[in-house]
Amino acid sequence: MKYSEKEFYKKDLHIKGKKAPYYISPILNNYGFTHAFFTKNSSDIELKYISKHFQKNYKNCHIKQIHSNNIVFGSETNENNLVFADGLISDKDNQNLWIYTADCMPILVADLRNKIVASLHCGRKGLEKKIIKKSIRLLKNLGCNKRDLLIAIGPTISSKKYFVDKDTYYKFNKNINSSNIHLDDFPKKNLYLKSENKIELDLKKYAYYQLINENIHSTNIDISNKCTYISNNEFHSYRKTKTDKRQWSFISN
Repeated sequence: MKYSEKEFYKKDLHIKGKKAPYYISPILNNYGFTHAFFTKNSSDIELKYISKHFQKNYKNCHIKQIHSNNIVFGSETNENNLVFADGLISDKDNQNLWIYTADCMPILVADLRNKIVASLHCGRKGLEKKIIKKSIRLLKNLGCNKRDLLIAIGPTISSKKYFVDKDTYYKFNKNINSSNIHLDDFPKKNLYLKSENKIELDLKKYAYYQLINENIHSTNIDISNKCTYISNNEFHSYRKTKTDKRQWSFISN
């Protein structure tokens, strides 16, 4: 159950004369799942141009994200029907599942046996509303075995740059504790910043413990060491600049 972050592989695309760097998870790459965690350079490029470099004839599935635990199937999305949700699960062949983030966690899930995939947008509210737990349950209902699930958490704001007030923190922790995840699981050093009345919140670590709580083996979990706030030259960070722009992430089945 040891928590660790790692360097994801970096690659480059050149689309319509513009460089579009992206990162891939070592574990998803090793098992042959097409996916990407894009940087801010991709924000102004239409998905149809990005996707054709990976899967030319695949359907692009995307949603209107609302910090919920709503999860829908790829076939429920189309260009003429805006679906409000924060998770996608593949239910037909040839689907690209897209999400967008600017500090929250882009989480990609793949079942190595059945080749079912999922993508999640998950921040503090998503953790509280247990979107991870819900996605694992839905995948299990589709015939996925937890031991076959591979999880990649992409570039996200780190605890060093994400602070909340005490009331928000204790409310958050109370909701998280209903999943048997407790403060005792986390280091206390430098947690509470007295001068600012703020507390550090480690989204990636809480997500990791939620996955462990769902009996996902730690060797099946990849966590990027990139912080969107610190690496603002590469990523959009809402906490740093209040930008309304986002970077794309996707996985294909």
